[in-house]
Amino acid sequence: MTKSEKTRQFIIDKAADLFNQKGYNGTTLQDIMDATGLTKGGIYGNFKRDGLDKKGIKEEIAVAAFDHAVSRVYAAVGERTGVIENSLDKLKAVVYFYRERVLSPPVEGGCPIQNTAIESDDAHPVLRKKVLAALDDWKRRIIRTLEKGIENGEVKPGVNLEDFATLFIGNLEGGIMLARVQRSPQPFEVMSRQLLAMIDDLRI
Repeated sequence: MTKSEKTRQFIIDKAADLFNQKGYNGTTLQDIMDATGLTKGGIYGNFKRDGLDKKGIKEEIAVAAFDHAVSRVYAAVGERTGVIENSLDKLKAVVYFYRERVLSPPVEGGCPIQNTAIESDDAHPVLRKKVLAALDDWKRRIIRTLEKGIENGEVKPGVNLEDFATLFIGNLEGGIMLARVQRSPQPFEVMSRQLLAMIDDLRI
């Protein structure tokens, strides 16, 4: 990795926490300068492309920061699930991970998918598109896990995998949202019991 690439990655890493905590509208270039210790030129120089104005550069940083934040969450969850063979136990491990980390997430501010989805729904179509892609990828991961479980004789055949993946994500994200707004893990405990029961109901 070149010096320029390292600097760009450093900016993205710092910006990921900022955007996830303060949102797109609440994060300023000055915030990024303060977090990185770089000048305006130092930041623009790593992101400026032909035709991009100040708003376009901020959006480019936000998109890169979102991708980075999501990858940090996947990496943290993957450390927990990667050593587990059984497909349903993998899904349960995801629930246990969030049960432990709901108030101390891998990225400061909570779930980047949830946070970005709320802010970008109407105002930021580029970020909304990134959220939709992340959700589709998450659903595909769950569906593939269950498909492997069916192949291995761990999961009941005939399950509507698409519906289950939607319910899994909806319950998980709903529990995260309630826990964070109430600053208490208790709501997630309630939601996680439902999730774990749903998973166990798939077991042969």
